[in-house]
Amino acid sequence: MILDPQRPRITPEPVVPEPSDEEALDVWGFRDTRFVARADGVVVLTGTRYALSGQELPELLAWAQQQFHPDVCPEDLNRSQYPPPIPEPRRHAGFVDELRKTLAEDQLSEDPELRLRHGHGHTQQEMYAIKYGQLERVPDLVVYPSEDAHVERIVEAAGRHDVVLIPYGGGTNVTDALRCRAEESRTIVSVDLRRMNRILWIDPVNRMACIEAGAVGRDIVTGLTRHGFTMGHEPDSVEFSTLGGWIATHASGMKKNRYGNIEDLVLDVRVVTAQGVLERTAVHPRESVGAGDTRRFVFGSEGCLGIVTRAIVKLFPLPEEQVYGSVVFPDFPSGVDFLYELQQAGDVPASVRLVDNLQFQLSQMLKPRKGGLQKLVSAAEKLFVTRVKGFDVQRMTACTMVFEGSRAEVAAQQKRTKAVAKRHGGLAGGAANGERGYQLTFGIAYLRDWILNHYMIAESFETSVPWSRALELCEAVKQRIHAEHAARQLPGKAFVTCRVTQLYPTGVCIYFYFAFYFKGIAGNPSQVYAEIEHAARDEVLARGGSLSHHHGIGKLRQPFLGRIASPGLLAFARAMKHAVDPQNVFGANNQLFGGERKG
Repeated sequence: MILDPQRPRITPEPVVPEPSDEEALDVWGFRDTRFVARADGVVVLTGTRYALSGQELPELLAWAQQQFHPDVCPEDLNRSQYPPPIPEPRRHAGFVDELRKTLAEDQLSEDPELRLRHGHGHTQQEMYAIKYGQLERVPDLVVYPSEDAHVERIVEAAGRHDVVLIPYGGGTNVTDALRCRAEESRTIVSVDLRRMNRILWIDPVNRMACIEAGAVGRDIVTGLTRHGFTMGHEPDSVEFSTLGGWIATHASGMKKNRYGNIEDLVLDVRVVTAQGVLERTAVHPRESVGAGDTRRFVFGSEGCLGIVTRAIVKLFPLPEEQVYGSVVFPDFPSGVDFLYELQQAGDVPASVRLVDNLQFQLSQMLKPRKGGLQKLVSAAEKLFVTRVKGFDVQRMTACTMVFEGSRAEVAAQQKRTKAVAKRHGGLAGGAANGERGYQLTFGIAYLRDWILNHYMIAESFETSVPWSRALELCEAVKQRIHAEHAARQLPGKAFVTCRVTQLYPTGVCIYFYFAFYFKGIAGNPSQVYAEIEHAARDEVLARGGSLSHHHGIGKLRQPFLGRIASPGLLAFARAMKHAVDPQNVFGANNQLFGGERKG
């Protein structure tokens, strides 16, 4: 019998991290991985974990000189001053004494660098501050619960002792969500869930799994794959972000076309709040229970209502086939037209991403040094595209795709995609380029810390927008950034590029990268960047874009809330926060709850 009610749940073995998987405290990613410019101008990505690792990139530095400023060079370094001065902890003896009745000594830490790391995410302002300035306020204590009961005791003790709790997952947010308010006088405790990282059970019949909130994406992928399943959620930060963080930020993944966003994947959550535990007795395919559905409140709450300790998620069998693909287009509008028709036709590949010309150029600069036959083939391909087909290298764009499913599904999607691409002037770029483009997502994240070493500051931001305004928004935001850069008479050129990363019947998600060279400018370059970024987001809203698609609001985007929410909605959010957390125990002050203060 296929639907055997007696078929037992699977209790997976824990995923044991490799010793080499240690994460850096001062930069993005793994400690063994970073870009380095050699004296001869060749750039190399250290380590061995990515396809790009160990490869020589002979053109990247020269391209950066062309795009940013001619003075960029290997010897001229903006050396990090990490670690910065770290504030002394504001201790609360009564709270700590109570915790020691439940937690072991190794579950509490006042280590200065750990407290610093738990007080920031990865916005450019935060990363600049820890390298060249300082954070005025950081958590006073870090605690590491390893089970639900520990979290409940921590929350109860915080209420009794008037202590602030800030949940911590992977620390990858780019919205200032972890930054502590300088004016907070109470003891601030970071609740790090990394020890609550288990896949508790897998139900193979009903295709569900119960996973603790501190589980990191890469370990979830490994643990489920061992038993023939996938959750299908793969954000750019999947190597370091956690299930709890995905829920708290209302996240989206690169393969959402097939598997859905986080709200489509989470069936139930368990949350510890200042008023008690929010949980239900059973999970059903669908319910109409209104306020009884905890998910409605927790998605996007950004640590302000409670601590997610576990969730039950949907599972999918591992796909029979996974095939990469790529298409090059003569220009960005042709690529967007292709995406629109592809989406309207339905049954879209698991992942479809279109980069503009500047980002296409960057991807070419990240190709390793070639020799012999490889070099000849590459030259022949370029000759065919530019001379025979007439593509302009200063305008052409590229789209990468991942097809997943049965052999029949993949074959049908490939056939449909090829036909649609041809109607919009697209040329097949091959599976190898598709895979390389998709995997570059993980290696390229290390670029920002490298360019900061060479006086270039960068950040990303995203939005979603209706199809009819997508091209207008892309062009207007780029023009606004260039105008703001010129108005401040900054050196070199502004670097601004975008890509379309997620498709919907009603519109798209657009992801921007913005950077500039700052050596010699007056004032704090991080603050200058923040001003231009603020102007760019103003333009996004003026052109019909959303305040966020998947990054969340945090504290970075709070100034814009009045433009997207009515006074009644803001008041409702504050009232809900006060009802659930009247003492403001969860005092991260993010999202719509940023105006809440104790008392």
